Amino acid sequence: MAKIDLEKLSLEELKQLEKDVQAAIVSFEKRKREDALAAIAAAAKEHGFNLSDLVSEEKPAKGRKQPLPPKYQHPENPSKTWSGRGRQPDWIKDGLASGKALDDFLIA
Repeated sequence: MAKIDLEKLSLEELKQLEKDVQAAIVSFEKRKREDALAAIAAAAKEHGFNLSDLVSEEKPAKGRKQPLPPKYQHPENPSKTWSGRGRQPDWIKDGLASGKALDDFLIA
């Protein structure tokens, strides 16, 4: 590769050189990508598939998990419920401390 003496170039020549280098990098990356896609397509064809068949498969959507249904309910206030997972609510702790069993709070 020819060595360029950058000290002798003007600002405009340096900027043009920079643009040319960026264009060459983009072109190189594009060629490499096309080569890789061709190799992948050939491998897919060797196994009896089209590349579009392999990459167009839909993946399950990631989303939030649905909240668990309540399993336990406050005996005096039915609006207070607990699924049985995570931290115990204070009303469960208080009930257990007073001698009740967890089964006493089950939703019938």
